[in-house]
Amino acid sequence: MAFVKAASDTEQWGVFELELLGVEEGNPYTEIELEAEFRHADGQAVRVRGFYDGDGIYRIRFMPDAVGAWHYRSYSNSAALDGFEGAFACNHPSGNNRGPVRVRGGYHFEYADGTRYVPVGTTSYGWAHQLEGLAEETLRSLAASPFNKIRMCVLPHYSPFSAANIPCYPYVGEPLEEWQYERFNPAYFRIIERRVEALLALGIEADIILFHPYNKQWGFDRMPPEADDAFVRYTMSRLGAYRNVWWSLANEYDFMAGKTTDDWDRIGRIVADNDPYGRLCSMHNGFVMYEHWKPWITHVCVQDGQAVAAPGRAVLLRRVYGKPVIYDEVCYEGNLHFVWGRLSAEELVSRFWRGLAEGTYVGHGEVLRPTNESVDRVWTGIGGTLRGSSEERLGFLREIAEAGPAEGLEPIDEWFCTGVAGRPGSYYLFYFGEERAESWTFELPGKDFQLAEGTTFTVDVIDTWNMTIERSPVAFEAVRKGEYGYGDIYNRRVELPGKPYIALRITAVEEAEDPASKEE
Repeated sequence: MAFVKAASDTEQWGVFELELLGVEEGNPYTEIELEAEFRHADGQAVRVRGFYDGDGIYRIRFMPDAVGAWHYRSYSNSAALDGFEGAFACNHPSGNNRGPVRVRGGYHFEYADGTRYVPVGTTSYGWAHQLEGLAEETLRSLAASPFNKIRMCVLPHYSPFSAANIPCYPYVGEPLEEWQYERFNPAYFRIIERRVEALLALGIEADIILFHPYNKQWGFDRMPPEADDAFVRYTMSRLGAYRNVWWSLANEYDFMAGKTTDDWDRIGRIVADNDPYGRLCSMHNGFVMYEHWKPWITHVCVQDGQAVAAPGRAVLLRRVYGKPVIYDEVCYEGNLHFVWGRLSAEELVSRFWRGLAEGTYVGHGEVLRPTNESVDRVWTGIGGTLRGSSEERLGFLREIAEAGPAEGLEPIDEWFCTGVAGRPGSYYLFYFGEERAESWTFELPGKDFQLAEGTTFTVDVIDTWNMTIERSPVAFEAVRKGEYGYGDIYNRRVELPGKPYIALRITAVEEAEDPASKEE
């Protein structure tokens, strides 16, 4: 009879873990099959895969999504692991537990409890593989940052600096030697788990990148298909129950020359078939756009340095794919000689605002090299300390976005008036980018809706770089002006500071705050 250890209860969207003691002989990774069925009192049933954690220990992790009593039973081709039954209580969520993030309204996101989620993410490919001191430094930086998502690799991400600081590897074997792809190294995956758990405690989503082309030194970019498939299943069994996990099939998938479209389709189906929770899932490109309409893709993840560099571009992929769009890589704030690594903080922040004002989202990256240090010691490579000037401004953007309409911002008129998003008739966000306007005539685009005559609007002038908000003293009264929009009944204007990176927030109110301002 195997030893059984199980939690007595957990909370909704928490992690329930069942620990079993089983066989060590042979190869438990390939020869032992283990699953469990979890059944709620209302009849809902969920089946999840277990995994071998070394030293004869097998684990099954499960995320309950409903409060109440759950019963479980294990199924295995090993008699020592088969037929274990039990029950646990699922309590109401506590603290900052709002559940996993999911798609809302076609183009936006929300937590499972209905709270709006605005992704303001960053990228640090190899931070999770580093020694404890550096990983803790990264977590401290994240805790003090506005970021609520981080893109990170499961397999090691090579650079000379990171390679010298990786404590162990995902497979049995020695670096640069023949790996035993049929035998995982549980110690490696426990490190990744601790990183995911630490992010969960900070309220940060872990966008898990399964494959990438930047580990050629170890051969992990060209494993045989059966090793790829086993890696995906094992990783998902270990990490899939954490509510903050997203799946990314690959980073720059098209740079992995050894994999074909059929390979990626197979991997995508494996992810879909082994995910009982319907986690968010994406694919990141190099030069070749992925077919994001595939059924296992929940949102569009794009690398494109020019997509949000000018008005009217960011909105295009919404039309093509009909899914939320995150420009997760638009080049990086940095001081490298590479063109992708020398954006100014002003330009990076501006690209975030450009994306937001077109109903999409943008991701952060930083490659600021410290004086007299290697190019490899940068945030996007290995984590550490954030040194840039964009983070504080992105926190300001996040606050404004989260205070906006709960349904998210939609392009108001993507054909004839770009750079304006919101909710017609109630909320508008204009972004002027590098334009240095000194005034703006009150005009609201919109052909297919009607405003009640005399609807009053307030206008906030937002300096996105200096992080200031000033309310215009004028309360504007909207009337129809032509076929494609509305203007102020008195044709009044908003005074602007004549500086770049200005946005306007225009909000409908029931009554004018300053009736005297209606004088011509």
